[in-house]
Amino acid sequence: MGKTRDQNNVIITGATGMVGEGVLMQCLNITEINSVLVVNRKPCGYSHPKLKEIIHPDFFDFTAIENQLTGYNACFFCLGITSVGVDQETYYKMTYTLTMHVAQTLSRLNSDMTFCYVSGGGTNEHSRLKWAQVKGKTESDLTKLPFAQVFNFRPGFIKPLTDQKYAHKFYKYINWLFPIGRAVYPSGFCTMAELAQAMINTLSHHGERRVLEGKDIIALAKE
Repeated sequence: MGKTRDQNNVIITGATGMVGEGVLMQCLNITEINSVLVVNRKPCGYSHPKLKEIIHPDFFDFTAIENQLTGYNACFFCLGITSVGVDQETYYKMTYTLTMHVAQTLSRLNSDMTFCYVSGGGTNEHSRLKWAQVKGKTESDLTKLPFAQVFNFRPGFIKPLTDQKYAHKFYKYINWLFPIGRAVYPSGFCTMAELAQAMINTLSHHGERRVLEGKDIIALAKE
């Protein structure tokens, strides 16, 4: 049996980005999550009785804060950068190296942790696209770490929550496309609420290592 939902204490990274913020909002608003730790380089701008925030500038060295990262049974890893305009070395470092360092640290400190990694639609370790290769390698190597569970999320178009602070501005101009895209290609379109709830719902599972495409995210959110 997995943990019961009233025992869920989660760590969220990337809360000053659109996905991380949406996941944070969902976690704060539902009773299934008991406490939330946000680890950021800058303040996320949220306050809540069950929210704790650590401002830490160096995600390649958690030595100074390791004692504050224990006692959690989930990490929702939503931190990442775009490959657009970034050289390959920097993208690899900020995508693969950084993610693996955080994951290795957390897997060592929390033996019963579920790790949810947001990669993206089109991720494929054998792709000819470099970004897809890097994301694919990250997914693959995360599954080899001693977590209780690993879920690699591959959303496509994500419709943000209406009151998000950090949603990309262009979404307000293209959100009208969502119902059309969802009808034509449902696996490529999910809402932020669905993505966040799917992550939360992984915590009622046990011992899984899965890649979740768009249709899988939507199905998991409905559990």
